[in-house]
Amino acid sequence: MIEVILCDDHALIRRGIRDTLSDATDIRVVGEASEYGELRALMRQQRCDVLVLDINMPGRSGLDVLQVLKDEGAPVRVLIVSMYPQDQYAIRALRAGASGYVHKGGDPQELVQAVRTVAQGRKYVTPEIAQMLVESLTAPPSESAHERLSDRELQTLVMIASGKRLSDIAEELLLSPKTVSVYRARVLEKLGLANNAELTVYAIRNGLVGEGA
Repeated sequence: MIEVILCDDHALIRRGIRDTLSDATDIRVVGEASEYGELRALMRQQRCDVLVLDINMPGRSGLDVLQVLKDEGAPVRVLIVSMYPQDQYAIRALRAGASGYVHKGGDPQELVQAVRTVAQGRKYVTPEIAQMLVESLTAPPSESAHERLSDRELQTLVMIASGKRLSDIAEELLLSPKTVSVYRARVLEKLGLANNAELTVYAIRNGLVGEGA
């Protein structure tokens, strides 16, 4: 039996994932958490084979959690399930230590297969991600400006481009407005942009958010 812990700050999303996995006779969800603190407490009490983890969470992001688990040498295998575009976040997550990456809008059966694959100690990537990995190995070295951003800076960029105010971002990430302003300033400087409007255009052009953001 594959034992799974879910970590996502949206209860409805967790329920959907739990229901999907519960339909598989070889998978059992043994715990749920909505943020890093809850996850840490849960993992001290309950072992699991696979952690199904969202990227965008209050406080520490999923990428932050990956780094902590990697630094601690935690044996748990992590499957990222995210709403973010594969082409911008999948490779970043895999480099951070994830064993797989699945988009929330994908086929539910893909999630089941991903959990099984990761539980076996193998990596799970979609054909699209596999193609990106191949291209990254064979193409001449090149780097988009936003690839130089830290995980938190990239998260701030996406949230601003999605129309969220700094105060909303601060509340959602459990940060002070001043700290979020510092991240914003770093993003603008690194990308050579002047304001939020230019930032939003950049994000749309580079596929970081949809045009409806």
